[in-house]
Amino acid sequence: MTDRRSPAPHPDPPPPAPHPDPPPPATDRRSPAPTDRDSTARTPGPVGARRGARRVAARVITASAALLVLAALTVPHQPGRLTPGGFVRIPLEGLLAVALLLALPGRARRPVAALAGALLGLLTVLKVADLGFLAALGRPFDMVLDWALLDDAVGFLTDSLGRAGATGAVVAAVLLLAALVVGTTRSVLRLTRLLVRRRTATRRGVAGLVVVWLACAAFGVRIVPGVPVADTAATDLVGGHALQVRARLRDREVFAAQVGADPFRDVPGDRLLTALRGKDVVVAFVESYGRDAVEDPEFAPAVGAVLADGDRRLRAAGYASRSGFLTSSTVGGGSWLAHATLLSGLWIDNEQRHRSLLASDRLTLGGAFRRAGWRTVGVMPAATRPWPEGAFFGYQRFYDGRSLGYRGPRFGYAPMPDQYTLAAFERLERARANRAPVMAEIALVSSHSPWTKIPRLVDWAAVGDGSVFHGETEESPSSQARAGYRRAVGYSLAALVSYVERHGDDDLVLVFLGDHQPAPVVTGDGAGRDVPVTVVARDPAVLDRIAGWGWTDGLRPDPDAPVWPMDAFRDRFLTAFGG
Repeated sequence: MTDRRSPAPHPDPPPPAPHPDPPPPATDRRSPAPTDRDSTARTPGPVGARRGARRVAARVITASAALLVLAALTVPHQPGRLTPGGFVRIPLEGLLAVALLLALPGRARRPVAALAGALLGLLTVLKVADLGFLAALGRPFDMVLDWALLDDAVGFLTDSLGRAGATGAVVAAVLLLAALVVGTTRSVLRLTRLLVRRRTATRRGVAGLVVVWLACAAFGVRIVPGVPVADTAATDLVGGHALQVRARLRDREVFAAQVGADPFRDVPGDRLLTALRGKDVVVAFVESYGRDAVEDPEFAPAVGAVLADGDRRLRAAGYASRSGFLTSSTVGGGSWLAHATLLSGLWIDNEQRHRSLLASDRLTLGGAFRRAGWRTVGVMPAATRPWPEGAFFGYQRFYDGRSLGYRGPRFGYAPMPDQYTLAAFERLERARANRAPVMAEIALVSSHSPWTKIPRLVDWAAVGDGSVFHGETEESPSSQARAGYRRAVGYSLAALVSYVERHGDDDLVLVFLGDHQPAPVVTGDGAGRDVPVTVVARDPAVLDRIAGWGWTDGLRPDPDAPVWPMDAFRDRFLTAFGG
């Protein structure tokens, strides 16, 4: 029996069956769903543009680094080989460096790469130095001795460009060289990271280039004469400079022995220069007056015309002359080395020898004249600082640019025209009353580079303090160095001839010569180091003394005239005119 008030409970209905999750959409493994990053990269906009620009910049920097390293390895250090074909080389040193960096463990690789980059930068600086010295002086940079020339280079820039211009040029050069070393270092580090990431491809590339290098070496392949494609120039350059350093260190002993061997060391004054008693002897160095001035087809017609006219005029005044050639110890610059060579009878071709000479008791040509009773003077218009060397060369009186009393304009490097220098010498020395015979060394510098401002000859009576030379200038663009050189040498020679005409007499003996050839940028490569030398005198007995030298008549030496080394002149001169 049931209770109607409490009916039996009904069971709860079952929960609804869960619906299965929908299957994920089918995906193509070859085309993954785009991510936010990829979508951004593909979507034009500021962020994507910046990232694209960074990728382009990175590629440009990497390509620039590769070009810098390749150029540093292959750039020639000789000016004549600076052509596009001169860069077509496979540098063995670069291949070996890549192989080494790939073989090193990770920790050692970065410092070695940095060191290799710095050394490559220094090697490039050495190449630049060689290029500059070969273009200006016809020889490579001397790692032992040429640091002393930096001061002279700054002085030359100051004289030519002014102090501000010289300072700017020096600062720019230092910054450029520092940037070069930093640039090669960073470039090698960047390329090393790239090559290590692509190790397999790099190894294959290096192996292929080694095979090509060996083939080019075996067959002597050259794109440019003298420049093999299978290149070891960096090793050769470093080895050559190492041998140069070794030779400089040995040369001190060799030169010390040469200084001591002097056949005129103890000759008494009454036996020296007896055939020139009573004569005024002038030894004039004409800056950059080289053999090319009288033989190069571009220079010889104009310079030869000046000498031919001088011959005619001097013969009319009763003078005769003899000419030959001397081989200078320098080229393009370093005039003091040539002066010291001629006057000492020793081969002075570097600063080490020059310093050793000045520390010795060697008898110079000036010293011989002084011992024999002449008043000896040096006239150096371009000297702007004290010159204690004058005492070594035997000069009792030294005239620098300040003591010559010039009040006119500068002419590029030359502080005064050669005509004024000769006029001042005449006024200060030869015009003096009751004087002893004088022997003078005179430097004529109007023909010194850069040959942009060339004086004109004026009437000797109007020279005065040099103010007359304002406006008496012939301008020559710096781009026309060869034309400027031709005109400058012609001016200096014309000034000498005019001086002898005006102030010469029976007792004047003039020896004039070039100190060196102009720079190779004017003469070209392989021009040689010969310079003309001439003796002029009115007294025939003077030229009779040198008849055995075989020199040719006139102011211009024949092409087949004798050629002596410049250090032979002192002994031959003292022998010819001695007792």
